Amino acid sequence: MAVTNVFSLQQPGAEDHGLERNPGMDFRPELFDHLRVNRSAVERRAASLPARRSVKKEHQAAWLLKAVSCIDLTTLAGDDTPGKVRRLCQKAMRPVRRDLLEALGVGDLALKTGAVCVYHNLIGTAVRELDGSGVPVAAVSTGFPAGQIPLALKLAQVRESVKAGATEIDIVISRGKVLTGDWRGLYEEMRAYREACGEAHVKAILATGELATLTNVARASWVCMQAGADFIKTSTGKESVNATLPVSLVMVRAIRDYHRLTGYKVGYKPAGGIGKAKEALAYLTLMREELGRDWLDPHLFRFGASSLLGDIERQLEHHVTGRYSVAWRHPMG
Repeated sequence: MAVTNVFSLQQPGAEDHGLERNPGMDFRPELFDHLRVNRSAVERRAASLPARRSVKKEHQAAWLLKAVSCIDLTTLAGDDTPGKVRRLCQKAMRPVRRDLLEALGVGDLALKTGAVCVYHNLIGTAVRELDGSGVPVAAVSTGFPAGQIPLALKLAQVRESVKAGATEIDIVISRGKVLTGDWRGLYEEMRAYREACGEAHVKAILATGELATLTNVARASWVCMQAGADFIKTSTGKESVNATLPVSLVMVRAIRDYHRLTGYKVGYKPAGGIGKAKEALAYLTLMREELGRDWLDPHLFRFGASSLLGDIERQLEHHVTGRYSVAWRHPMG
């Protein structure tokens, strides 16, 4: 089967793009207070994903193309410049070399990444560069990455980012509220972010590496969804431990249970430390097995990454030529 035919099998139907946003609900601690996560069981299940599920040849190429469409191409460094962001936006609009797409039989795919993610002061640059492309601009906000500023300033950041043109806002929750069990306080904070975002979608970054336990991860996921988060996201990428498969399993099962209860689909974004195509395949497998085909779509799944795209492009070139190229042949901009 050709790559183009395999890839088409991974594409969701048009009906999946008209998603109704998660409106949230009243604060209901009885829905998560009872949760206790068995770490050993979670780790066994997570370890089985890359071990048991393997895709090869044209199927692997198709899944990697799908992964590209789900990347939030990100630059969050102190040396970011308008030129760097413009180059990143150009890569987002043309993430894989044209000759590789044609060799794979998908030259007319119009492949793009899921979004471009930047700091607030570079939103305008990204919006102008991506104008008319259909690639949304995401911005980190609320005192990213630590979130240790007053709530009033956090809300002001959100509003200013939306005003500047960002249509997706990645907020950081107050980890202290999780660690002290202040679940109502976390709910009210998240609810305020949701309202400040208006029509812009909000991704709640849990910073799971700083939440101490998987039980806390599960409960924080529930609280953020109750408060109206459109996505829940693992990490800022700045913690010592970022996205992992065990943490992801806990979060996507919370999403699954929330969907069963409410009928609303919440997206998922693993971020930080995902730099290899093989890792991307494991996360796609997780989404397919735990949440189903609807979640294999940038409307409900994103990778927070930049180096991942380069490795995927190398793997696609290997599929076409049988040889691995050097990394500098696949620059981000």
